[in-house]
Amino acid sequence: MKSDIHPEYRAVVFRDQSVDFQFLTRSTIKTRDTIVVDGVEYPLVNVDISSASHPFYTGKQKIMDVAGRVERFRRKYGMAAEVEPE
Repeated sequence: MKSDIHPEYRAVVFRDQSVDFQFLTRSTIKTRDTIVVDGVEYPLVNVDISSASHPFYTGKQKIMDVAGRVERFRRKYGMAAEVEPE
């Protein structure tokens, strides 16, 4: 294996700015910002959305019905599931 070609793999804090949620993980991402967590300074990556704020993971997801597509899908495939076997 060649030396000096791989990026540094280190502990990094990712912070979701919208809900003030942060987690510590390992990454090769480069950043200039730092944060102190439990007395230790880590590189900091600010993100706009994470599992703590994403509507799918928080259960606040809304279905946007554009031109009745959802209702047409439910009529087309919902009825097929309700058919009883003969």
